[in-house]
Amino acid sequence: MKVSAWVTYLFLYLPLVIVVVFSFNDSKLNAEWVGFTTRWYSQLFANEKMLTAAGNSLLIALAASFLSTVLGTLAGMALHKYKVPFLSFLVLTPIAIPELLTGVSLVIFFVLVNQILGILELGLFTILLSHVAFCIGFVAIVVKARMQGMDESLVEAARDLGATPFQAFRLVTLPVIRPGIIAGALMAFTLSIDDFVITFFTAGAGASTLPLEIYSMIKIAVTPEVNAVSSLLMLLTLVLIVIASRVSPGALRAND
Repeated sequence: MKVSAWVTYLFLYLPLVIVVVFSFNDSKLNAEWVGFTTRWYSQLFANEKMLTAAGNSLLIALAASFLSTVLGTLAGMALHKYKVPFLSFLVLTPIAIPELLTGVSLVIFFVLVNQILGILELGLFTILLSHVAFCIGFVAIVVKARMQGMDESLVEAARDLGATPFQAFRLVTLPVIRPGIIAGALMAFTLSIDDFVITFFTAGAGASTLPLEIYSMIKIAVTPEVNAVSSLLMLLTLVLIVIASRVSPGALRAND
């Protein structure tokens, strides 16, 4: 069992380690190690096009994770409280539908709305709406699972003691489901920042994100700047995970 676990970890994390190591490789080709350098990071911060794409990805991921976490939390609570099959179908369908079909349907929708109402022209805003649409279901699943392990008598006791519905939610429900909310937010952020298929269809002309920029570079040449920006994004993700791990145990201790 230990051997299989180590093999699995190697399979998952060795490619990430290679990306980070070769971001310091003094060669335009990633075929072999030539020497240590930090010039790719310097070139990255001088590459306005790449920085703009990375900034767009980060901005969209943060906004999408925030909006989908708020809406997904409400949806997860509704799925737990109201046992309506049609509601589950509406919330969870975007998870089951292939991304290709989701991207095509969204771009058709945005184009029709733009033709009829003159709004929702393809760009960063339509990318944001698309990411929120498919991230809500993932957040809702996590929050619903957290709600199922909650003792409903705590909320009833709070209401009996005079708490308003909002106070019962803020003081009782929210601390219990906070770890699930944080996990859902991190999942939404990760799904949004590296999404390519849906973004490809809903971006339109002139809007660029990091996955789209890397895809366009593949047609010419992929420089180690891609390794550098990928390493920085991994570092950002690790920081968010550490923050979440510090917040979640505190929430759990508060519940105890």
